[in-house]
Amino acid sequence: MAKLTEAQAAILKAPVFAYIATINPDGSPQTSPVWIDYDGTHVIVNSEIKRAKVRNVQRDPRVSISVQNPDNPYSYIEIRGRVVDMTEEGAFEDIDRLAKKYLGQDKYPYNKPDDRRVILKIEPTRVLQPMG
Repeated sequence: MAKLTEAQAAILKAPVFAYIATINPDGSPQTSPVWIDYDGTHVIVNSEIKRAKVRNVQRDPRVSISVQNPDNPYSYIEIRGRVVDMTEEGAFEDIDRLAKKYLGQDKYPYNKPDDRRVILKIEPTRVLQPMG
């Protein structure tokens, strides 16, 4: 398991967009912009369960995540890892917490009655930060 530095963790805890890459059944990459967080050990992504990224990590848990440093547009963090936990438990509360972080709203405003959400916990296996 790779550990993020305090500076890298601070970027993930800020309201920055990340891009998560997963592997489609045919081996091609699939990339999605996501809200992101870090719990001190795992990178956290919340998604609707019906999304391609969720189906992909259920089959193959390997992911790559890119996050641009908001203070330096020439610097980014790439996190390679694997989804080690996926749960629906607490996922609606988690998306509300992320809505506060990213939108300044107490409740995520885009939930629909039939939505099912899931929390993906990603264990970093390699962390790269070119141009620090």
